[in-house]
Amino acid sequence: MPYLNKNESDARLAKVRELLKEKSLDLALIYYDEFNIGNGWYLTGWCPQFESGAVLIPRKGEPLILGGPESEPFAKLDSAITETRNFPVFMVPDEEYPNAKIIDFALLFEELNNELGSVKRVGLVGAGRMPADGYHQIVEGFTGVTLIDITSEFVQLRFIKSSWEREQIREAFNLADFAYKAMRDEVHPGTSEIQLAAAGEYAVRSRGANGFGFSTIVGSGVRSNAVVPTASAKIMEGGELVMIGISPKVSGYAGVMGDVLPVNGEFTESQKACVQILREALRIAKKQLEVGKIGKDIDAPVRAHFAKHGLSKYLVCPFVHTIGLHEAESPFFGPESKDVLEEGMMICIDISFFGHPEFYGVRIETGYEITKEGPVPLSKEMDELFHKDLK
Repeated sequence: MPYLNKNESDARLAKVRELLKEKSLDLALIYYDEFNIGNGWYLTGWCPQFESGAVLIPRKGEPLILGGPESEPFAKLDSAITETRNFPVFMVPDEEYPNAKIIDFALLFEELNNELGSVKRVGLVGAGRMPADGYHQIVEGFTGVTLIDITSEFVQLRFIKSSWEREQIREAFNLADFAYKAMRDEVHPGTSEIQLAAAGEYAVRSRGANGFGFSTIVGSGVRSNAVVPTASAKIMEGGELVMIGISPKVSGYAGVMGDVLPVNGEFTESQKACVQILREALRIAKKQLEVGKIGKDIDAPVRAHFAKHGLSKYLVCPFVHTIGLHEAESPFFGPESKDVLEEGMMICIDISFFGHPEFYGVRIETGYEITKEGPVPLSKEMDELFHKDLK
C-alpha cells in the first residue's frame, strides 16, 4: 500500500510536468537512493532497499521507476508509480538475477522515442549525487540528447508543504513527544546509551512510525561532542549531561525533538546556565519567524546572542531549517542565506554548540508551522518546555 495518496501523487506529477513545459523538456530523470531519498519519495511514496534508481516522468505518458530487480516487486506493491524497468547500474554489484528482465539505457531510449516521439531534451534531478557510472551510461544511451540540470527547480516544488504533508509532519511531531517522555524517564546513572535510544524508538515504532529521519542521537559526557552521535554501549554516569534526539517518520515525513538532560536528574548551576542560554536562543529564533523574512536576518540575532555569551567559536550548525521528507532539508536559513520564509513551510529551530571544555556538545530542537499570524508549535509540549526559565 503506497504511503502517498492518489490526489497528492497526481498533483505532484502535474507540477513536474508544468516544470518540463516551462523548460521545454521532453522528460525528467529524478535520481534517488537510500541516502538521497527525498526527491524520489516525493513522487512515489517509496524507496527501495539495497538498490538505487530513478523516477522517469515524461511530459506526456506514464511515469516509470528505473531500478533493479530485487526491489521491483516491492515497487509494484508499495509505490505510487508501479511501471518498472531494471538496469545493472542500479543493482547490487555482482549479484545475479537470471529470471529478471534487465535492459540498458540505449534500449530505454529506443522505447521512449517509439512511445513519446523524438526525445531531445531531458531534465536531470540529483545528478550530482548519482554515481559516475550511472551518469555516463545515461549520456551514452541517450544519444544526441541535451541533458539539463533542474535539481534546484525541482527541489523548490517541495518547499511549501501541502495540507496533507503538514498533517503527516504534525503526527510525526506527536510521536516525537512520546519518544521524549520515554527517553527522559530512562535517563539515570547506569543506563546505556543504547537502552535510552531503544526506549524512544520503541515508543514511536509501537505507535506507527514508518521510519526515522536520522539514527537516534544519544551522546553522554564527552560523546556529545560528536554533533550527531548515534547511541553506543557507553554507560551514563552521574554528573554528565546527555544529548538526545529522535526523528520519527509518518508516511515518510519527519518530526523531531532534541534536548539535553542531566543524567542524575538535577542540573548543576553551571549546567543550568548553559541550558538557559540555549532556551533563550530558541526564543530569539522563534521571534524571527515572520513570513517574508530572509535567512540571514533570521540567523543574525541568534548568532549575536551566542557572541554575547562568548560561545561563537563553538557554533557548528545554523539555527533554522525546514523539515519534511528529510529531518533537515532545503531551504536552510543560515548566516549567508537569502531564502525567504514563506507561509506553509514547516521549520525546525535547532540550537546547539559543540567542543566546549565543560559542557562538550549540547542541542535543543523543536518545530513550527509558518503562518501569516506567526509560528505555530508542532509540539506544544516542547515549545512550552523551552519557554521555561531554569532557576
